[in-house]
Amino acid sequence: MIYLVRHGQTAMNRKKVLQGRSDIPLNEEGRREAAEAGERFKKAGIIFDKVYASPLIRAVETAELITDGPVFTDPRLIEMDYGPYEGMDLMHPAPEVLTFFSDFSKNPAPWGMEPLEMVVGRMGDFLEEIRREAEEKTILISTHAIAMKGALEYLTPDSRGSCWSRYIGNCAVYRTGILEDGSWILPAPWDQTDGKQDQDLSDPK
Repeated sequence: MIYLVRHGQTAMNRKKVLQGRSDIPLNEEGRREAAEAGERFKKAGIIFDKVYASPLIRAVETAELITDGPVFTDPRLIEMDYGPYEGMDLMHPAPEVLTFFSDFSKNPAPWGMEPLEMVVGRMGDFLEEIRREAEEKTILISTHAIAMKGALEYLTPDSRGSCWSRYIGNCAVYRTGILEDGSWILPAPWDQTDGKQDQDLSDPK
């Protein structure tokens, strides 16, 4: 079984700034969120055999606060590269970024941003690499909002881009795994999360 978690809150999340590849640590609220997620897993009797994280510190810290085991980083789990829009104030976004965020499935990423198909490709590549592990082990993946949506897109063949519009809050959790026929279980919000995952509100950080 695989559990995908978005990192806890950072100062840039709180300020509503597009942080992407910026290596920003968790703030106090983010550390609390991650610790609480860890407690929920413990109460549910979930023990992780393997823990992976994006190399960015906010994802690593989240994984460390959720579980006591070693954390293995992989660059494929990193957040989308926002290029020249890194650090942009999300309360006053550039028009082309606003258009992109209004409908990820129809509007291509502005020039300089990482294309969404590349996000799906690298997340899918990582998931396929750990497929055999997922058949026998319980795995935690600590990543980011857009990267996580890329994973959901990969795991949902009939999505047609619908996963991009899902709201994924800080420390929201999705679960997936491998069926007996070897196919992926359609990912779904883990029932211990905050219940906001299906709201259509972009929060790409």
